[in-house]
Amino acid sequence: MDRLVDIAKVLRSKNSGPFEITLDILFDNIEYYHRVIVSHVITRESICALYALNPDDITQIVFFEKALGIKITYNRKVSSGTFRDRDVYGAQQHAPLMGLMIP
Repeated sequence: MDRLVDIAKVLRSKNSGPFEITLDILFDNIEYYHRVIVSHVITRESICALYALNPDDITQIVFFEKALGIKITYNRKVSSGTFRDRDVYGAQQHAPLMGLMIP
């Protein structure tokens, strides 16, 4: 088993507008990409558990083989730049993905 951070080329997060966060997982080879896909580790349920979200908070999970990437978008609990926002740019939200174990 490997941590996702050890097999992904890029793990990042960013605002997807003021009300959503997007998580990007990009790979530099198709074997790693397929390994993650067939593991079924990245699901609506697993992302909800990692980020303390309700299933309705996740707006999309896209597996895009041509780019060897996975995109996950979820609703922010507070809008960007408002009171109680801890990460205005959404750039620090990928950290929980790092420790996901991939068989």
